[in-house]
Amino acid sequence: MSGILAYALHYEGAFNKNSLGGVSEAARLASELGCEAHAVVIGDVSDGLAASLGNYGVTKVFRAKDAPEGLAQPVVDVMASIMDEGGHDYALFGGGLLGFEIGAGLAARLNAGVTMEVTQVNVEDGKLTAERPIHGDSSISTSRYKDRGIIIGRLNAFEIAAAGDSAAEVEDVTVELSEASQRLTMVTRGEQRGADVDIEGADILVAGGRGLGKPEGFELCEALADALGGAVAATRAVVDAGWYPYSTQIGQTGKTVSPKLYLAAGISGAIQHKVGFQSSENIVAINKDSNAPIFEYSDLGIVGDLNKILPKLTEAVKAKKG
Repeated sequence: MSGILAYALHYEGAFNKNSLGGVSEAARLASELGCEAHAVVIGDVSDGLAASLGNYGVTKVFRAKDAPEGLAQPVVDVMASIMDEGGHDYALFGGGLLGFEIGAGLAARLNAGVTMEVTQVNVEDGKLTAERPIHGDSSISTSRYKDRGIIIGRLNAFEIAAAGDSAAEVEDVTVELSEASQRLTMVTRGEQRGADVDIEGADILVAGGRGLGKPEGFELCEALADALGGAVAATRAVVDAGWYPYSTQIGQTGKTVSPKLYLAAGISGAIQHKVGFQSSENIVAINKDSNAPIFEYSDLGIVGDLNKILPKLTEAVKAKKG
């Protein structure tokens, strides 16, 4: 067993949260397999920042200074070269749109098997297997790899686990980029999916759906979220209607979250939305329809008019906080 290579995305001097989860997961699996976990970073990364990935269990970090970060094709060139030279059997990504694009390209380049939206990785008979939900999360599909495997996690699927205070060895690599990669130019770069609020990292989310009735209904969600110290999220239906930004969309075609509290206001509970928040610690639903599917998987359900309930709940929270 030669090892596992994890990709660590960085932005403005910090590593992406899901990337750290992927690095931690690679280290955990490598320990079970009896091999080493390595990471790869692209572009302008300081010695200290690169070496800090050792705190999450990797023993070596490959740094490609001359390749542009944030573009998939150059990362494919770099990772394919490192895996061929180092003999890595698996590549692991923490999740996100860029990870999907890189992973797919890397699988094609290496003629490797690839599994996306992975929620669990296991070790069986000295090899990795990857599980992903299918059929609206009603069933689990397990992937096994004949040779090399590319594993791309679902957002927030892998837990960040600090392995101690130890610096990883940093090795600079120079990779000749393909002609296609050299034609690419980064014009502007922002946070993944353009989010101006980190709903993926929020402990409290107040989410709104069609039941709000109109775009102005989100003012009720915003007031409650502000009182609770949380953030506002939305369903695909209201995002598609232009009521709220896409960056706040939760669900199968949006983001996956796992807050301590998920409060759903006026959300019926379609399966496509459920898959985005079902790992929340506590789920509270407010809906005037007592037969709404969301009550089936809520910890607390309130049947009533959200236009009356949300303001009173906001007032109660503010009064409690003094």
